[in-house]
Amino acid sequence: MLAQRTVKTLTRAVGVGLHSGQRVELTLRPAQPDTGIVFRRVDLPNPVDIAVSALAVTDTRLASTISVGGARVNTVEHLMSACAGLGIDNLYVDITAEEVPILDGSASSFVFLLQSAGIALQNAPRRFIRVTQPVEVREGQGDNVKWARLEPFHGYKLRFEIDFHHPAVDSTGQFVEFDLGQGSYSRDIARARTFGFTKDVEMMRSNGLALGGGLDNAIVMDDYKVLNSEGLRYDDEFVKHKILDAMGDLYLLGKPLLAAYSAFRSGHALNNRLLRELLAHPEAYEVMTFEDEKKAPGGFALPARAW
Repeated sequence: MLAQRTVKTLTRAVGVGLHSGQRVELTLRPAQPDTGIVFRRVDLPNPVDIAVSALAVTDTRLASTISVGGARVNTVEHLMSACAGLGIDNLYVDITAEEVPILDGSASSFVFLLQSAGIALQNAPRRFIRVTQPVEVREGQGDNVKWARLEPFHGYKLRFEIDFHHPAVDSTGQFVEFDLGQGSYSRDIARARTFGFTKDVEMMRSNGLALGGGLDNAIVMDDYKVLNSEGLRYDDEFVKHKILDAMGDLYLLGKPLLAAYSAFRSGHALNNRLLRELLAHPEAYEVMTFEDEKKAPGGFALPARAW
């Protein structure tokens, strides 16, 4: 049986929110089989649990936000991406503020936290959502077109193309494909940082956003070049961060996908629209398990790879 996974022990991190600038404490705790990933706002007078699901996403401006009632958690995609990359099914995420800490701007700190806590196999089958028919969402026309698509595939791979028309971005790789069965998430994707432009940062800060952002947790560019003294971590770090984000956004479905995802200039909003489109067509997917672990596609049956 291909089993569900949680962490062996709790682990903690302290950081600041990218947009709020608020100090926030994060505690990752083991959860029972079939719990899913649950964010818990422990700072509220009565703690509120917010279970991840595509329909729990209530805001996709600049990040993915989930909420229930009046309680919300912002910028969940990097932690969710790490959970997707390491195959974590069940986890409690205790959080003391409204926004997940940005840490170094990538998913690598979350990968380190999860791996240092240890991965525990559980006595319950891992449930997948297998895409059986193509599903696509599009937005805009001509030069403004954006799209995202899911197609049947025995495994999980993602293809992404960006188009920013900026000298620093244009000089790097604009297209990447990552197959979970052949690559290493920790090595190939997790270290890609979020990025932004100085002119946008100034505008966002005037609107009370990006208050916790800086050169230590983002790639920052002026009109011509990358301002970070250490440069890029990957030759194609920009598009790899879009893959990182997409893996986090798609894992908000609540179960791992068996599908091929492809996208052009997609973002948090379009990724969530794609999930909702999938759920609106029950004939386009099925929930399945692998009683024989050897029949599972590559990348899922293996233990989470260390660095």
